This record gives sequence, C-alpha cells and structure tokens, in this order.
Amino acid sequence: MITGVVMYATSWLVNSPISYFNINALLLALIFIGLTLLLGIITPENRFLLPLAPTMFISLFINWDLWAIAPMVLAIYWFDRQKYSHAALALGISISTKFIPIFLLLPIALILWRKDKLNELVKFIAITSITWLAINLPVALTTPQGWWRFYKLNLERGPDWGSLWYALNLLGVKLANINYLTLLLLLFALVVISIYLLDMRNNPTLASMSFIVLATVMVVGKVYSPQYVLWLTPLAIIALTNRKDQYAFWLWQGAEVIYHVAIWQHLATVTGANFGLPESAYALAILVRIGASAFFIAILVRRALQTKVTSEPKTQPSSDDFLFESSKSYP
Repeated sequence: MITGVVMYATSWLVNSPISYFNINALLLALIFIGLTLLLGIITPENRFLLPLAPTMFISLFINWDLWAIAPMVLAIYWFDRQKYSHAALALGISISTKFIPIFLLLPIALILWRKDKLNELVKFIAITSITWLAINLPVALTTPQGWWRFYKLNLERGPDWGSLWYALNLLGVKLANINYLTLLLLLFALVVISIYLLDMRNNPTLASMSFIVLATVMVVGKVYSPQYVLWLTPLAIIALTNRKDQYAFWLWQGAEVIYHVAIWQHLATVTGANFGLPESAYALAILVRIGASAFFIAILVRRALQTKVTSEPKTQPSSDDFLFESSKSYP
C-alpha cells in the first residue's frame, strides 16, 4: 500500500521517465544511508559490512523495497530493546509497504511467549494489526480490485523466476499442485523453526532469528525477485555474532551476485538477445543461491547452539518438556 503511495507521490515531482527514476533513486540512496547508520547502532562491530556488500548496490534501484526494509529493521532494533509498542508500529508500517515482514510475527510471538510476556504479545499484535488496517482499509474499501490484485497474483502465480520450483521445472522435474506443495513446505519449515527457537538454551533476539525466518520463506517461495537480497543482507549482518562466521556471509553474498548476473543473462534469451544464459545454467545458478542460503542458515543455527547458557531464566518449558513431560500424568 505505502509503496503505491510513494510511486504516486513522486510522479508529481517529475516530468519525464528519467527524472522519475532519478528522484526515486535519490530517495532510495538516502534510505540506504539511514539504514547503514541504523545497522551501525545495532551491530557496531559489523557496521562496515552493509556499505561493502555488493548485493546492495547491484539491487538497490530495482524496486522500492527499501521503503519497507527500513521500518522492518527499526522494528527489530526497538523490539530487542523491549520497546514493544514502537516495534509493533514500525512493523505494521513495514507490512503495509511490503507484505513479507508479516512472517516476523512468528519469532516475535515465540520470543515473547518464552519470556512469559503474553500481555505484551497481545498488545504487540493489536498495534501491528491496527496500524496495518488504518493504512490499508481506506484503499481496500474504495478500490477493492486494485488493492486485492497484489495478493491475488501471489496466491495464483505458478513457479516463477528464481524459485526452487522454477529451477526444478527447467531441469525437467514437473510437479503438480505447486501452490499446495509450497504451502506444505512453508508450514513444515516454520514448524521446524518454531521447535528450534523454543529449544534454544538462551532467549534469542529477534535480530538473531529474522534472517533465518525470512531466508527460509524465500527459499521455499514461488518466486525470488533480484531485489529480495536487499531484505536479507541487513538481517544477515545483524545476525552475525561472531567474526569467525563472516566467511559464510561473503560466500552467500558471492552466490547472490552469481544469481544476479544469471537472472539478467537468462532474461536476455527471453527478450530475443543474441546471447543469453541457457535454462540449465540458470537453474544451476538458482540451486547455488539456495544452497548458499541454506549453508549460511546452518552456520547461524550452529553458532546459536554453541552459545553458553546465560543467567537469563527460561520461563517457559521446551518442546520436549511439553510433549514428553506432560505425558507422565497419564497412566
């Protein structure tokens, strides 16, 4: 919703396609600078990684995603400092700009549940929902078809560019009922993440979980647009708690750069260019990107499991306690 407002508002400031691009590029550059400064506050030891990350520059001006990414990162910053109302408001704005951050509600709910802050959880969901409704309802009620088109497209689209399903299709693996398969795999992945989060010895931060959640969602999704890496790079940086793991970050960045080149070279074949990347090579680039994402997620999970137990109490039982200890009361 907010993305459409930005697109419409900037159109009043220009008189040609070139000036339209320039004014939007300038605004995105300013947001990028602000995002860099914010990451410097969240993770001072990694403050130089964002401006050095190649994926940020090659994807920065593809779409308006930074308008949603900035409030999402701000929400993470406020949440981990226990400013839950501020975080909920920022997350509601982010979800109203792009729908992807809604998946962060899962780790937020589980973190607050682990800390036995159920009242804060209810309040957080209420503020986020009210913010989203306040922004979306005026358009949904006045132009419902236009408002619903984005959601309809994502529900009905088949295997699309950059996805695991598209790569399998290119390699000759034809799967039916992709919508159901995607939903089932997504639900399975979210259940695994939930079990992992509940069984962590320390109460995790939202910063440490955000990359794992969104990267997983994007791995199993039906499309992976080139600008999606803009979402993941800041989250990857704030999730890095040990400099020894930076090699995994750069390995993942390299795979994303390879994919970025591959998608445009493959699209060249679609537009009738004299040279382009064949289908099999593009499918391989997709699998390399997915493999690098999975490897980076595994590194972050391993590091979290190796972390020593802190003095912060774990107020809720683990999944093992819930499943097995509760059964002892039965004959």
